[in-house]
Amino acid sequence: MSFSFRQVRYFIAAAELGQISQAAVELNVSQSAVTAAIRQLEDLLGTRLLFRHASGVSLTHEGARFLPQARAIAAAVAEAMRVSGDTVPVEGRVRVGVTYTVAGYFLPPYLARFRRAYPQVTVELREAHRTAIEDGLVRDELDLAVMLTSNLENTDQIAAETLFRSARHLWLPVDHPLQKAERVSLADVARQPYIMLTVDEAAFTAKRYWERTPYQPDIMFQTSSVEAVRSMVAAGMGVTILSDMVYRPWSLDGQRIEKRALAEPVPTMDAGLAWKRDLAMTPAVRAFRDHLGLAFHLPAAGMG
Repeated sequence: MSFSFRQVRYFIAAAELGQISQAAVELNVSQSAVTAAIRQLEDLLGTRLLFRHASGVSLTHEGARFLPQARAIAAAVAEAMRVSGDTVPVEGRVRVGVTYTVAGYFLPPYLARFRRAYPQVTVELREAHRTAIEDGLVRDELDLAVMLTSNLENTDQIAAETLFRSARHLWLPVDHPLQKAERVSLADVARQPYIMLTVDEAAFTAKRYWERTPYQPDIMFQTSSVEAVRSMVAAGMGVTILSDMVYRPWSLDGQRIEKRALAEPVPTMDAGLAWKRDLAMTPAVRAFRDHLGLAFHLPAAGMG
């Protein structure tokens, strides 16, 4: 028995959006079709991929392990279906700015596939903070950026294209009292010791959605290390709210981390491409953009 590409697509949409209803809208199909496809996929794989709860769906441990493989399948199919009129191999270089989170948790598999598909294109990666990347794009020191588009500020001079949205959830240690609560609100979280991640402006983003409430997190520690947050949460030192992009169900020392959806809407972490608005794409730059776009079903050469 084998699974279908449709089942993989529906699973990816539900996993990334966190709700079957939103996935159905995105895919332009019925909710029942999405539910049925994912259940068929789970039956074929012999494991649960999604945990269903009142506010949507979350990845199980097995689902979190399968999601990168599902994305790789989608990228491979998109690349296989691409029909190119180019008869000359693409050559040149692409100067790509990347932020910390994107470099560590998103880009590597897509970059590896691009290098195999375009061996004569040199990709120059430059990791930097968002502000430095935006300056590099405007000054023509960078051709493209793969970054958190939800943090982009200079939208007058820089255009962006979101590749996918990663839902944010509450991270908890095993057997935490909030795991058994019927619903979890930001008011509940505010009563817990909170571990704040600071890298890639995570603290600034958190401040924005906390300020829409009468509550504030009780921050007991701030760190730029995702692994430090993971270990501290798993050890029961506190809780945090982070995106599924960086979620892993285990800490470095093997302790489990659970996650829960929140009652209030929390903004997603959006990752995608950014470029200077008047960018004249070279064939190499166009190939890089199209390669990532195809992996997420975007139209080719969408950057005007």
